[in-house]
Amino acid sequence: MNKSIILLSAGLDSLVALGYCKEEYGIDLALTFDYGQKAAAKEIVASSKICKFYGIKHEVIKLDWLKNITKTSLVSNDDIPSKDLGTQKSAASVWVPNRNALFLNIAAAFADSFGYNYILFGANKDEAQTFPDNTEQFRAKVSELFKFSTLVKPRVVAPLINCTKDDIVRIAIENSIPLELVMSCYSSEDKHCGKCESCQHLKRALAANQGEKYIDILF
Repeated sequence: MNKSIILLSAGLDSLVALGYCKEEYGIDLALTFDYGQKAAAKEIVASSKICKFYGIKHEVIKLDWLKNITKTSLVSNDDIPSKDLGTQKSAASVWVPNRNALFLNIAAAFADSFGYNYILFGANKDEAQTFPDNTEQFRAKVSELFKFSTLVKPRVVAPLINCTKDDIVRIAIENSIPLELVMSCYSSEDKHCGKCESCQHLKRALAANQGEKYIDILF
């Protein structure tokens, strides 16, 4: 019987990974990370609502030290990039040192302690183009690492890794996943700012799938 953990930021990818795979992988626990990012408070609130909707446990992990070693615009006073910036420049501006590997290793410690045999995260095809820790190669290497660093040997799964943002929204709509609960924005504003790259990607994907009602709710 599967028993799994998911990394949950409340963004589009992690929400849909949870809703789409909850039963197949027996997702029982979500981990949300607070590393001082501007959107931390609203990500935690949104993640809590998502976990309540799906009836799973929720843990918030504080990583205050991570903010202190990065100058990323997600935590600094620098402006968060909009779609107008070049792809590589935008990626560098929102890069957090070793983030996905760190989060997955923390999840692996939970897995080893409580017997979870899968760890899910929301890597996807679009972000793999600029973020190496969203690629299949990364997923496979981390999964292999846990064969040596844990007793439980949890497998890392990225169910959306071959999906674009448009694909992910389509999956959500087809499977009645509550997109009204998503929080994909990088800013500290209460609602989605509509300006940051993450907001722009979400808006375009919703529009491509006749998801205008969600645009009205979220923005």
